Amino acid sequence: MITFVNQLDSTMDLEQLDSLYSLVKAPELFGRYITNSDIEKCLEKFPKSMISTIGYSVEKRPIYCVKFGHGPIKILLWSQMHGNESTTTKALFDCFNLFETKNKIPNSILETCTLCVVPILNPDGAIRYTRINANGIDLNRDAQDLSQPESNVLRKVFESFQPNYCLNLHGQRTIYGVGDTGISATMSFLSPSQDEARSLTPGRKCAMAVIASINELLQKVIPGGIGRYDDSFNLNCVGDTFQNFGVPTLLFESGHYPKDYDREEVRRLTFIAIIKALQVISEGVDDSNYQDYFKIPENSKSFYDIIIRNARVLGTDNEIADIAIQYKEVLKKDTLKFEPVVEAIVKLNEFYGHKEIDAKGGLVKTTDNMGLKTSCENDFVLVNNRKILLLPENYSV
Repeated sequence: MITFVNQLDSTMDLEQLDSLYSLVKAPELFGRYITNSDIEKCLEKFPKSMISTIGYSVEKRPIYCVKFGHGPIKILLWSQMHGNESTTTKALFDCFNLFETKNKIPNSILETCTLCVVPILNPDGAIRYTRINANGIDLNRDAQDLSQPESNVLRKVFESFQPNYCLNLHGQRTIYGVGDTGISATMSFLSPSQDEARSLTPGRKCAMAVIASINELLQKVIPGGIGRYDDSFNLNCVGDTFQNFGVPTLLFESGHYPKDYDREEVRRLTFIAIIKALQVISEGVDDSNYQDYFKIPENSKSFYDIIIRNARVLGTDNEIADIAIQYKEVLKKDTLKFEPVVEAIVKLNEFYGHKEIDAKGGLVKTTDNMGLKTSCENDFVLVNNRKILLLPENYSV
């Protein structure tokens, strides 16, 4: 699939998208907990003719679809297949607001493309802030069994819409880094495999070429901060299934940016990535640059939210170790809370912390003068009797 390539300068693209973003960011959506009731406030602004209810969840919550454009290239996008992965949903509504402007970038996309967008595929999981649906099923492992109503809704949309491209929009945990660089994987991408051999089929090459263009642009904002997911084949996954059907499919994973636990900065980057993908597709994908996709390092599980280095821990014979702390995300009374949980007390030479504290051989203990233990929550610790808060910085609670 080789047609005309994008001739716009990528730096100018970035400047344009950044300036547009400040004007179109949906103010109704903020933070990590995004549900149907949140997006319904946004949907009220758009003509009813663009919005449809394409099905219902296990608990009979509506699954919405929004359509934009009238061009021959059909693109299917869906978000919050996992209910607790909401960054891409926020970015989609920012894109929707952009589509409603008269700017040349969205106009060129909508003249050549028709977009079918499912903003929240798993509304039951969204309201519970869980990855799974109300039946406890991971919808992204249900592509073959189609055992869940949400899975069937997406498949029916796929079959009726017959897309030329698919954008599978997700969020990833803070544990991911870019290879062994010590840089957080702020955004990650994947062109899913189409078969067990992970063959470089025309569809995969097209998806790879689009991702390569996104990567080239985002490197100007977050140099080194882009990762690539492992492409082991799993036909139970939706992306692998749609790629297996011969439709170029791109997996987006919105990750962690320093101190951005509300995922608002990553929201902006996701907006830029989605618009760039649509722009490249609308102007024609040149798959000759697909090999640039492999220049993106693979993701690694190499981060904790906090690492306290060089610590003596009460009750461990004064051995020097590192303390790994990971946030557990807990929904309490419709508010997302982060609970700092001790994951490991060992030397962590091959791991990085989004925040690192050097105890310099000092004693680390709880505020009750107890020793730290794995799997236990601690909002504060004492490092050499100095009280340190372990909750995220710049996170709205």
